[in-house]
Amino acid sequence: MISIKNVSKWYGDFQVLTDCSTEVQKGEVVVVCGPSGSGKSTLIKCVNGLESFQQGTITVDGISVGDPKTNLPKLRSRVGMVFQHFELFPHLTITENLALAQTKVLGRNKDAAIEKGLKLLDRVGLKAHAHKHPGQLSGGQQQRVAIARALAMDPIAMLFDEPTSALDPEMINEVLDVMVELAKEGMTMMCVTHEMGFARKVANRVIFMDRGQIIEDANKDEFFGSPRSERAQAFLSKILAH
Repeated sequence: MISIKNVSKWYGDFQVLTDCSTEVQKGEVVVVCGPSGSGKSTLIKCVNGLESFQQGTITVDGISVGDPKTNLPKLRSRVGMVFQHFELFPHLTITENLALAQTKVLGRNKDAAIEKGLKLLDRVGLKAHAHKHPGQLSGGQQQRVAIARALAMDPIAMLFDEPTSALDPEMINEVLDVMVELAKEGMTMMCVTHEMGFARKVANRVIFMDRGQIIEDANKDEFFGSPRSERAQAFLSKILAH
């Protein structure tokens, strides 16, 4: 579903990604972890063309992301993206937030878009809040709306960029629960996160990055049981000690 081959990226003279390669199969959940500044978010944003890259290839469902001829808006409409900050339109109601891209990008009629949006709101446990504006919801609720909005586009894969890092601790589980359900349903997912409990529960594979490189790419039992690199061992000992 997602193929990343020998991808390198620079900001001016600073190399932020170095020769990164990995694959994500259909229905697979891959967690990307590592210290801050290791290139995790940059890598995931390259997958749907939000960040450009200078070397290598990325294909999503056979479509080359870096090809100048590729229709990136069309590709992005098929790859759901959930950000650290919810990126909801504050002046629109929750229902309008969910319907907007469906009508503008997919060409759905408004009634069908609203119906689909309400079904997905129900699925993330927020149908009662459909008439509210984002500012009237908690952070966890807004992030669940953002996930519902991404799902409303019928994505072939979902990308999550630290979806719980801006939330209060009490709200984290309500977002992770929705992501766990998605994983159980077979959604292809790439998720940048520090939530190691989530990784242990649902990931098929864990990618560990440091200084712009993929240091480990292993199934989760192998990664948590016996990481090969000293860097990953040190990272896990700090994170899992608490």
